[in-house]
Amino acid sequence: MRCMTGAGRAKLHGMSESTEAPQSTRPEDQGAEPRRPRGVHDLFSHGRLTAIPRKAARREQLLAHLSETLFVPGRAYTEPEVNDALRTVHEDCSALRRYLITSGHLTRARDGSSYRRSTTTR
Repeated sequence: MRCMTGAGRAKLHGMSESTEAPQSTRPEDQGAEPRRPRGVHDLFSHGRLTAIPRKAARREQLLAHLSETLFVPGRAYTEPEVNDALRTVHEDCSALRRYLITSGHLTRARDGSSYRRSTTTR
């Protein structure tokens, strides 16, 4: 068996012996728009949340979006009002409510009687 030189390998694979860097085939390198960071709108279909993200950073994006769009700062909400607001986007309102509270987007009164949108998050 014979060992091939760089030129022999290049010819075997249909490449030239050129020392130029190979041309990229990625769309962002071909003049197409570069990839944008994924927005929360990618998580929705027909106005409904398709799934609650498992990755913490992605879930945090979603929670910030939900708190900003569903809840008014300074207003107190009852638990049924919070659940109804969350049900407009996803059936598992209790999971979303828990995530909103643990992430600091919503605060709950000690007695559980009311919820408020936070002005700061944890």
